[in-house]
Amino acid sequence: MTMRAPDSELPIVLDAVRYGVGRLTILDGISLSFNPGAPTVLIGPNGSGKTTLLRVAMGLLAPNSGRVTWGGRAQISPERRAIVFQRPAMLRRTVEANIEYALSSAGIARSEWRARTDELLKLVGLTGFGGRPARRLSGGEQQRLALARALARDPQVLFLDEPTASLDPAATKAIEDVIQAVAGRGIKVVLSTHDFGEARRLAGEIVLLHRGRVIECTPAVEFFTEPKTNEARQFVAGELLL
Repeated sequence: MTMRAPDSELPIVLDAVRYGVGRLTILDGISLSFNPGAPTVLIGPNGSGKTTLLRVAMGLLAPNSGRVTWGGRAQISPERRAIVFQRPAMLRRTVEANIEYALSSAGIARSEWRARTDELLKLVGLTGFGGRPARRLSGGEQQRLALARALARDPQVLFLDEPTASLDPAATKAIEDVIQAVAGRGIKVVLSTHDFGEARRLAGEIVLLHRGRVIECTPAVEFFTEPKTNEARQFVAGELLL
């Protein structure tokens, strides 16, 4: 399957973005840029703002103040962005029909569905699963199906919210293999995780969030070997950020 390189959605730039509900501030003046290249991994304690940041960068939530631009534009249809949530919903259809629904929603001609479905199933390691009910798949298999559906729209940017949460090591490896394959095709991956091992294996860049703020944004190798802030040093050492 030929996937186009990211040439218009990136960089995604958040400029002094604030987002909150009522008196609760979730993102507090976030300035950050997602650029082409290896995956960016968001880490931080529960409640640090990771999921909300993904939703804002995707365009699902509008900031209360500040600005988000995609490829230099503030108003752009999210047709070349995709997001997979921690617990993706499965349609009450077969695996194949779930993908065909995604292809239809992406405006792909019906004549291309068979070839595209086969290619997507192969990419996510679900060849031979097409006729199975999607809701009877294991958690890891459902997550891979969700990835296939997201990739049906040929995205330039793929956001993943805790893609391997609660999965066993074998299922985690299967998901990580897909992420690495996707990144190798020129798609920008931005994902959140609580798994330090996963962050080390996948990240080209680490963003540490705490209390809705960016504490550190640095290449992964530097983050794990020479963290620059006290909070990052504490987090890498396994201490709690309060």
